[in-house]
Amino acid sequence: MVAAALLVVAALLVANRGTALDVATADGRVDAAVLVRDDSHRLATAADGRVTLVEFLDFECEACGAAYPAVRQILADYDGRITFVVRYFPIPSHPNAELSAQAAQAAANQGRFPEMYALLFENQTQWGHQEQPQSDLFVGYAQSLGLDLERFRHDLRDPATAARVADDRADGERAGVQGTPTFFLNGRQLTDVRTQGDLVAAIEGALSQDLPR
Repeated sequence: MVAAALLVVAALLVANRGTALDVATADGRVDAAVLVRDDSHRLATAADGRVTLVEFLDFECEACGAAYPAVRQILADYDGRITFVVRYFPIPSHPNAELSAQAAQAAANQGRFPEMYALLFENQTQWGHQEQPQSDLFVGYAQSLGLDLERFRHDLRDPATAARVADDRADGERAGVQGTPTFFLNGRQLTDVRTQGDLVAAIEGALSQDLPR
């Protein structure tokens, strides 16, 4: 309940400084083409396309793990009303951040990104901050989802998978992401979100067109 109420245990405590390029439009929003690509992972889609929430995350980030229950509740409460997009932003200091993102992408290649996304966060304490690569554990998650394990293992170590993760991170850096989780609502970075209520209020404002599309 506490985790669901708190979006962040200091949302941007996990920081990784990067160089942001000038991708903002005249009104201060980040170019939509940078925030959402054709191959970006959508956990929810609104038919009217009026409100889009994008999260840059690191599966090993504890603040992202704390935000996960709140995000899950928001997805349930706003089903069909908002589009929610997940982008990878692994933090280099986290030993399994890259690998966990690659595991999520390998599952996505078989159409099971949402399930792997959930498994990684729900079991974060089991694999997070372990110095050894957690490949075998992630293969176990894939097995529990009924994935083709030979293909999953191949994709997990495929340079194309690593490149896909790197592309997300590069977009995050261009958008000015400096830590995880970082949220963008209709192109604007949410810099003052500390609780689930704060995020809900921002979404409600966008739905009522208090925020420009």
